[in-house]
Amino acid sequence: MTLPISVISVSGTPAECGAAYGVAAAPLIAANVRLYLQRFQDQAGLDAAAVRAAGAAFRRAATTLLPRVAAMLDGVAEGAGANAEELYALNGRTELIYGTQRDGDGGCTSVGVLDTHTTSRHTLLGQNWDWHPAQREAMVVLQTRDEEGFEVITLAEAGMLAKAGLNSAGLGVCLNMLGSDRDGPRDGVVPYHVLLRAVLESDHLGAALRVAARTPRGASLNLLLGQAGKPGEYGGEIIDVEVVPGDIGWLHPVDGYISHANHIETALPVRDRAREFGGASLFRGARARRLLGTMMDARAERRVHENDLKAVFRDHGGYPMAICRHVDERDEPLERAETVYSVLLDLDERRFGLAEGPPCGNKYGFTRLGQS
Repeated sequence: MTLPISVISVSGTPAECGAAYGVAAAPLIAANVRLYLQRFQDQAGLDAAAVRAAGAAFRRAATTLLPRVAAMLDGVAEGAGANAEELYALNGRTELIYGTQRDGDGGCTSVGVLDTHTTSRHTLLGQNWDWHPAQREAMVVLQTRDEEGFEVITLAEAGMLAKAGLNSAGLGVCLNMLGSDRDGPRDGVVPYHVLLRAVLESDHLGAALRVAARTPRGASLNLLLGQAGKPGEYGGEIIDVEVVPGDIGWLHPVDGYISHANHIETALPVRDRAREFGGASLFRGARARRLLGTMMDARAERRVHENDLKAVFRDHGGYPMAICRHVDERDEPLERAETVYSVLLDLDERRFGLAEGPPCGNKYGFTRLGQS
């Protein structure tokens, strides 16, 4: 089965990739910018001038610290005929909307399983991405091949550069929004989704962790990172990194697997905003771990199949605020969320899987790097 949304495949220098992406997705990008300009106003009280000012600050920081990624995003603006400052603000929507408050129960449940504990002997990552249902219509799968032949494939909101994805070095990332008392836009920080793109541009796990730790940031997020092994030489690796402004914490797989939701699990010296708002995050990560453990215990070889990850992502424990999230009509319209897409990554095969969400009612489609 093919992916539920078309792949935008581009190649060349970062600027050329960005421009081609902008041209291909121009109508979607324009619609997404309009959508977020309204959200910035409604949820953060930011008018267009304030949004552009914030975007300009993000642009200065990205150009200085991550020039190749900034060149790509500038190219997107040129190709789409969009305002570059608004696109940088779009890529910093987490900082702008949730930097000073975090209402609701913004979701995502991520899972990783080492190759030592999968039936395929491949390293697997995946996640449910939970967000506003309206966002489903403004999504793309972006596949890039740079001038050196390095490839990246990622889910992205139109006009953004990355979300969950993998690259030709067998490195993949899934993510969860976090919230801490250090969050908020400020000079010198790089937007959340620009940082994600820089992580995906890394050709090994150590480099990705350097990007995560060293890049100044104004939002707290969780990165579930993994990289495939090299057959006959070494196995794959997975690490989970909680990244807050000015600090990081990390977690390693236990019994071959790991999961994470939207609250802080390491001993970072910050106030976790999940403590103020509660919600399903407090059980989703633990439930995913328990489900995987039960699946392993049911098999003599104690390994899980890719279909087991799909079953976790379709789980309705705690419905409607479950791992497979459904809209709760009692929530305020701006705070409603559901699983918009579910992602599965096979890092050894460089295989990208996607189900339109909630995944309980949809099949996963797949593509590999090198295909479109």
